[in-house]
Amino acid sequence: MLEFETAELLGEKGIKKFWKDADMVISLGGDGTLLQTLHRIGPTAIPIAGVNIGTLGFLTACTDEEIDQLSKVIAVGKQEIVERAMLRVEMTEEGGKSHEFIALNEAVLMRGETGRLVSLEARVDGDLLNEYNADGLLVATPTGSTAYSLAAGGPLIGPRSGVFVITPICPHSMSNRSLVLSDDSVIELTPTGRTDEPILFSADGRDILRIDKGSMVRVTKHPHCLNLVRLPGHSFYDTLRRKLKW
Repeated sequence: MLEFETAELLGEKGIKKFWKDADMVISLGGDGTLLQTLHRIGPTAIPIAGVNIGTLGFLTACTDEEIDQLSKVIAVGKQEIVERAMLRVEMTEEGGKSHEFIALNEAVLMRGETGRLVSLEARVDGDLLNEYNADGLLVATPTGSTAYSLAAGGPLIGPRSGVFVITPICPHSMSNRSLVLSDDSVIELTPTGRTDEPILFSADGRDILRIDKGSMVRVTKHPHCLNLVRLPGHSFYDTLRRKLKW
């Protein structure tokens, strides 16, 4: 049975909820394809296995050259399942309308069409953390520590650390650094400042929305985890060594 959009391209009939009643979902591509798959399905207990035919592949189970090995492991039920924490991201507009998103990697507030810095206030469990003047600010999971947060100068974090990291993007201060905090924290981000500079919001680089000064983004740990398929003997640290050429 074909997934709906793929079937349309082939002039065939497909099903929209291709994951329904599935024991496992396999994505063919890179990390971006796996993220797209997760966002298409939503929170689920169904394991997802990524076959990397892209570039980095921090999340994928194997490369396209190892797909026979993956098939054999799955056939005998010897695959490993690792849980990856996700974010629940609630964006409330100035008028009170609310939107909810999931994120495996990060939630980001960033400057819009202009090149000017934006001002963002961050609170943790109701206490003021800082007001940042920067290109943006992101909240990442341990999984997301190898994505945008890493590019912004954030730390690498082991996937079972039980933490989040707040990382400013090109901050206008040498003293602004990433902050690692417990994943039971409640993080609230709000635009501040006197100007009406456009600010964009995104979750995992998707669902990009323009937000107003009166909006607030609230980030907490999602009650569901992503069940990620991994080949036996392939650890997070093996992947780090290979991908970062250590």
